[in-house]
Amino acid sequence: MKVSGLILFACCLFHQVNGQLRGKLVTTDSLPLSFANISLLTKDSAVVKTVVSSVTGDYEVDNISAGLYRLRISMIGYQTWYSEPFALAAGQNDKNFGILVMTAAKKQLEEVVVKAGKSLFQQKPEGTIVNVENSILTKGSSVLQVLERSPGVVINHRDNSILLNGKNGVVVMLNGKLMRLPMEQLVSLLDGMSADDIATIELLTTPPAKYDAEGSAGIINIVLKKNKKQGDSGSLSLTGGYGKAEKATAAMNFSHNTKQVNVYGSYTFSHDKTYTDMYVASTQNMPFLGGAVSVTGWFDTKAISNNHDATAGIDLKLNAKTTVGASITYNRINLSGATVTDAGYNVLPDSLLRFNSINQGTSRWNNLLNTVYLEKAISNDEKINVSADWLYFNNNNRYEVQSSFINRHGVQAGDNQSLFSPAQMGTANTGIQVGVARVDYTKQLGKKVKLEAGLKGAYTKSTSLSGILSLLNGVWTGNDETSNHILMQEGIGAAYASLNTQFNASASLAIGARYEYSYTNMNNSKTGADIVNRKLGTLFPSVFFSKKINDNETLQLSYTKRISRPSYNDLASYVGYSDPTAVYTGNPFLQPTITNNIKLGYNYKTWSFSLLFSRDDNAIARYQLTESPARDILYISPQNLTWQNNITLQATLPFKINNWWSMNYSFAGGIRQYRATYTKTAFEKSYFGYSANFSQAFKLPANFSAEISGWYNNTAYNGTQKVNGFGVLNAGIKKELKKNAGSLQLSVSDILRDERYNVHYGTFTEEAFSIKSYVSVNTESTMFPIIKLTYSRSFGSGAKGRGRLMNGAQDEKDRIQH
Repeated sequence: MKVSGLILFACCLFHQVNGQLRGKLVTTDSLPLSFANISLLTKDSAVVKTVVSSVTGDYEVDNISAGLYRLRISMIGYQTWYSEPFALAAGQNDKNFGILVMTAAKKQLEEVVVKAGKSLFQQKPEGTIVNVENSILTKGSSVLQVLERSPGVVINHRDNSILLNGKNGVVVMLNGKLMRLPMEQLVSLLDGMSADDIATIELLTTPPAKYDAEGSAGIINIVLKKNKKQGDSGSLSLTGGYGKAEKATAAMNFSHNTKQVNVYGSYTFSHDKTYTDMYVASTQNMPFLGGAVSVTGWFDTKAISNNHDATAGIDLKLNAKTTVGASITYNRINLSGATVTDAGYNVLPDSLLRFNSINQGTSRWNNLLNTVYLEKAISNDEKINVSADWLYFNNNNRYEVQSSFINRHGVQAGDNQSLFSPAQMGTANTGIQVGVARVDYTKQLGKKVKLEAGLKGAYTKSTSLSGILSLLNGVWTGNDETSNHILMQEGIGAAYASLNTQFNASASLAIGARYEYSYTNMNNSKTGADIVNRKLGTLFPSVFFSKKINDNETLQLSYTKRISRPSYNDLASYVGYSDPTAVYTGNPFLQPTITNNIKLGYNYKTWSFSLLFSRDDNAIARYQLTESPARDILYISPQNLTWQNNITLQATLPFKINNWWSMNYSFAGGIRQYRATYTKTAFEKSYFGYSANFSQAFKLPANFSAEISGWYNNTAYNGTQKVNGFGVLNAGIKKELKKNAGSLQLSVSDILRDERYNVHYGTFTEEAFSIKSYVSVNTESTMFPIIKLTYSRSFGSGAKGRGRLMNGAQDEKDRIQH
């Protein structure tokens, strides 16, 4: 859509007014006061119209008839202000109240009992806001569990992936900064993070230009609570739980906050022992096994995860306009586990092979992140932010496989091929260093126009050494097909600018563009040959329009363009052992995904609806099946879909039955289409996919509260995979202890024990080696619901808090794979 056409459309919606009031609200520190309530009253104090101040503190009250009025301005934490009575005569079109300094309320906020809060779901032009503080199931949950209960979000525990509105290509942010971790590692990290300090989750399907263009499906922004009160404060949270095995989490944080200095820190330890079992039944045609094969197998996995997260930082306010700060974050994840396999291979017509193995190993992941920043308010209407970051990542992954693959006579199968050896040893060592620098600038160009602009540069250098050694004739032996040594260098430069125009109190328009240039070089140190040598420069425009029709209705329209670059692990030709016939590997020929989105939104009171049209070129589908050139190994790797089209309807419907019972329902689904050409025969697939969420909250006597929530994801497709639909039901009860002694909460996850993944291959197109298979993965909760008991308490003069600014280098984490 042309910008001029959109502006014309916006202008057509504007109403002619009889009269108009306007002004600007600021604090005693000369900072804009956003979202204050401005009410126009009659001489009898009846409310004629109410608006809220913009992010710049400006407000306008339009379409006012002649008469005698007063103006009332109110906001929590500030003294309510009333104007003197004033008259608007016929033909008088404007009255300017100028700049009003609002005075802080004398009573402290903790003395106020708030009986009404925000809706659990709120709609904005860029996406949906989930106010997770309103859910009692948040305490004692991990961040991943809270995400799983959010509308449109699907967590696939089978392959450790996150989908938004049915699409891959999601990036996760923490306080507005991208977490550049591998998706598998990110899911593990979020599962070990306590959700106690989360304020909101922003599901940004159409982010504006100030955000990185990465993330074709959108951005999930996790916003932590911030401690704005002066004084010393802290919190402690202890969780113990059990499903089929034990779980535990201990989290603490502190903050020392004065007018000039804020010192903060936190530490979390989590332990989780889990069990998973998998059943596989398949048929395939593998020449190296003798032809047609029928396979039945059972896989039992036990895994133990111990996570350590520590953060420390300081913010110094040098003067009224300048703040500097530094922080350091350390994360260590220790994973260990073992998978026991018992499978039968029936090579038709009558040759039976038996495969038994135990695959056990460890993975150690260390992340170290340092950042420094400077914020400078050049004037009341102009600000600059500069930050620099350095990241170091290291991963060591080792495993050993002991197996037997024999026929009925005890003879080893495979003709001495390496992957059929009774002993395998695999390693994957990765070291990555990232440097990031960025500058962000904002300036209020006038009462109604705001400029945002910025520059960013990132440089990454990584080394990855991986491979599989097989014990052949008493000697550990490797080959080029099962090992590599990859060196990678990447540089990304970006510049963005956007203009935000507040036409009046009811209509706004934001037009922006972001240009990103990336250079990626990967080569094999063994041969010196380039694996990837790619340069890509792309412009990403964005347009957002919002029109408030009346106090109850709002229209929103937006267009964005986005990208999903293949992760390092997606590109690298690493190998990981699956069984004697298959390996996990990367795909150096992957192309980035380019996405165009158009979104139309409508809000009625607290209900919200949106219709999203998206087109993905070269969408990435992970865990697809292809054959090796020699047709002797099955590759499990990511592949590009030619295109993918989605039409998605999203709705959130909160209901308040009475003062003790409220409920929320959400739905995200629609028509999904894609085309693939990497299979033996090109194919197209169309289907209707959706996910639905609900929650019921109850306030009970004696400081008790309870909540029941659940979600259901219907049948979905990922490339050639079909995944059956399933749902989960959760419940929790909470008790606030007397005399500020904290709270106790008991939660039960997957009460009906239904979280199992039933996956089909070869149902609608021919797979590699003509595979047709059924895979059933039973997570731990299908064996027994996971029960957790949490005790939490806050201390000190303020609520618990976290650092005020996350670092820009987090933008580089999501593309690092182990």
